[in-house]
Amino acid sequence: MKIKTFIVDAFTDKLFKGNPAAVCILKQPVNEENMIQIAKEFGFSESAFVIQKGPSVFSIRYFSPVTEIPLCGHATIASAKVLFSEYPHLNNIIFQTQFGHTLELNNNIDQIEMVFPVHETQKSLFPDDLKEAIGIKDIINCEYNKDHNILMVEIESSKELQDLNPNFAVLKQIKTPISGVLVTAKSLKTDYDFEYRYFWPWSGSNEDPVTGGVQSFLCKYWSLKLDKKILRAFQCSERTGSMEVELRGDKTIIRSNAVIFLTGEIDQLTDESM
Repeated sequence: MKIKTFIVDAFTDKLFKGNPAAVCILKQPVNEENMIQIAKEFGFSESAFVIQKGPSVFSIRYFSPVTEIPLCGHATIASAKVLFSEYPHLNNIIFQTQFGHTLELNNNIDQIEMVFPVHETQKSLFPDDLKEAIGIKDIINCEYNKDHNILMVEIESSKELQDLNPNFAVLKQIKTPISGVLVTAKSLKTDYDFEYRYFWPWSGSNEDPVTGGVQSFLCKYWSLKLDKKILRAFQCSERTGSMEVELRGDKTIIRSNAVIFLTGEIDQLTDESM
């Protein structure tokens, strides 16, 4: 079976920026073991596997090289970029995830708009061993999101955030049930409201270049804190990326773009391997 594949830089309008994701367009289901192997072969933080269910309805699953991921923003917008390119008559797409999310995406000429749910957070302690290994001095707040299994930590300075240099060898040795740690701060840049970085060596790569799915709780957090409905978010990773986010009732709206870098085929999967 041949699988049409794409490599897409998400949350950017420039090649070699944003967050790269692989997108695989399936004509029939592939087993989980193969999806993990394909994701491992690509080596990106996530690969998306999409199969059409109706005229504008597609199922989508996300895999890191290690495990299946419940929800991934950059692989979602990358998949939408591919589908809007492959199906130019479509202006709207519905994605149905393996974990029960229904995601609406709209093609708005120079931007793709994603409609995500709003997820809640609750107060949490930030373990000292994680704090030390990441290199954080002081925190303003720590909260936990169960939907993504992520600890969110707010710190005072976006400059400190940018300068963080975690000891990933130590982090990987820490026994923790969480999937990752998201560190965020109010932005010092005039064009942005808040900044963030995401470290997840226990379930993906050391650091995710640009993370969109976390906006399902991060958008509400900063919206309430800054008393703004529409905000500009900047991920100050090495590759960098940005997006506009909006809290609209029980929905999180994410607006950004993506660039297709490569189109190709996987042609070695046999019927037995599926």
